[in-house]
Amino acid sequence: MRFAVLFFVLFFASQGFAQSWPTRPIRLVVPLSPGGFADTPARLLAPRLSNALGRQVYIENRPGAGGTIGADSVAKSPPDGYNLLLTGTPHVISPWLYQNMPYDALKDFNHFALLASGPYILVVNPQLGVGSVRELIAAAKAQPGRIDYASSGNGSAQHLVSALFSSMAGIELNHVPYKGSGPAMQDLLGGQVPVSFAGIPNVISSVRAGKLRALAVTTANRWSELPDVPTVAEAGVPGYEATLWLGLAAPAGTPAEIVNRLYAETAKALQDPELQQSFRTAGVNATPMNPQEFGAFLRAEHEKWGRVVRATGATVN
Repeated sequence: MRFAVLFFVLFFASQGFAQSWPTRPIRLVVPLSPGGFADTPARLLAPRLSNALGRQVYIENRPGAGGTIGADSVAKSPPDGYNLLLTGTPHVISPWLYQNMPYDALKDFNHFALLASGPYILVVNPQLGVGSVRELIAAAKAQPGRIDYASSGNGSAQHLVSALFSSMAGIELNHVPYKGSGPAMQDLLGGQVPVSFAGIPNVISSVRAGKLRALAVTTANRWSELPDVPTVAEAGVPGYEATLWLGLAAPAGTPAEIVNRLYAETAKALQDPELQQSFRTAGVNATPMNPQEFGAFLRAEHEKWGRVVRATGATVN
């Protein structure tokens, strides 16, 4: 009898809590640097969620260690709906690269909404003197380990996307990790590092201005905004595919009523044609999934990148 009474007290207390939520601003942690692949879509979405929820949803960038620093801060936050994580491809890569993860990437979060997905684009500085994927492969085979490629850091999606390319193409490129995509872009444009798999919004203006040369996109299909740029698979590495995605997560144990509302408001925002166009400009397509679909997708991505890490021998230096 006491158990039944306690159950109903807790149930109705949680119901009342969920109905009163939110009463203060909500933190959305982006575990990567400002201005990168993940940051721009987060900043496009946050104002719409703020309007829908009646409280500010503000962005907190906490980059470092392949996204694990920011993710850990959310995993260890109270499960009260006031701490959210913008998750993405690095979230399921890091567990395979870091030996002492401070959280479980799958179990310590409630992954409730897939937001968007899109390609990275293989770009080179024109000073390298290659104009296609096949020419890059030939150049790399002629000088193994001598051609550098830039990434936003050890364990980043850029790191693994590049490692997968090198493995499948049978070449050796030298990894140069940076502390974020901004510094990597500066050296790429300056010619200090000639190759990178970069987020489209970071490079598209430089590609159109002729400062960088676009060789291929990483997805199975061409990107609508750059229809003349082939896929990596079309350009010389059959079977290659790497899709970069973004989603939302809350700490495990967050009340279902709050998670359901967060998903509903997110799904509604993603139906807005203006937001969809803004996402495309930012280099991603809005690709909403409900929590069940997203959970299955996340587990499949976790296993896929585990296979990539094992096959490529990628490590965190």
